Amino acid sequence: MENISNIIKETSSLSPTERIYIVNALLESLDKPDEKIEKLWVKESEVRYEAYKKGELKSVSWNEIKVKYES
Repeated sequence: MENISNIIKETSSLSPTERIYIVNALLESLDKPDEKIEKLWVKESEVRYEAYKKGELKSVSWNEIKVKYES
């Protein structure tokens, strides 16, 4: 934890732009997409889009979604 405290102290003197760059770099290092899962999502989205175009799948408005999940 001491190492983390030192890093925070050192970076607190940086400009906001520099700190944002560091935050983005850290977040990107944690977000490593799984290629296999990404390919599956692409395929699924294509299947759903084709079903929508054929009238086999209905769309839902943003307002309907908001009402459903607001509470």
